[in-house]
Amino acid sequence: MADSSFDVVSKIDRQEVDNALNQTVREVGHRFDFKGTGASIGWSGQTDIEIKANSEERASAVLDVFREKIIKRGLSLKVLDPGEPKLSGKEYRLVVGLKEGIDQEHAKKISKIIRDEGPKGVKAQIQGDELRVSSKKKDELQDVIALLKGKDLDIALQFTNYR
Repeated sequence: MADSSFDVVSKIDRQEVDNALNQTVREVGHRFDFKGTGASIGWSGQTDIEIKANSEERASAVLDVFREKIIKRGLSLKVLDPGEPKLSGKEYRLVVGLKEGIDQEHAKKISKIIRDEGPKGVKAQIQGDELRVSSKKKDELQDVIALLKGKDLDIALQFTNYR
């Protein structure tokens, strides 16, 4: 009998992020507390979002609105990597990076968790920016998924290709 397996990945649904961004733009444009502050949010390249405002507090407030929209769209806040607001001329700029893919350090950490705390018949191997977990028994794979969901890791995890 062949091994059952699944992949542990960290991917971002760009359309959902874009929808959250558009909702934030609309809300910032309509809210009274953002009037006259020059507050704006938009894409800055492929993977970064740039927030501009005339004060550090307003930039942070726009980030809070964006986080709220991200949560409502069903995405994890772990995909966001906000920097510190920096003064640029007369306005503050805050760059928010999007974290996608599992780097080597996190992949090793996850595979160590699976080895140490998971069922004995489970194997985990790193494949680029994802992790393939395999076992003879599907129940063991479900135990591994439950184990990883219970851990507080720095990255958002999804489980795909379950077979």
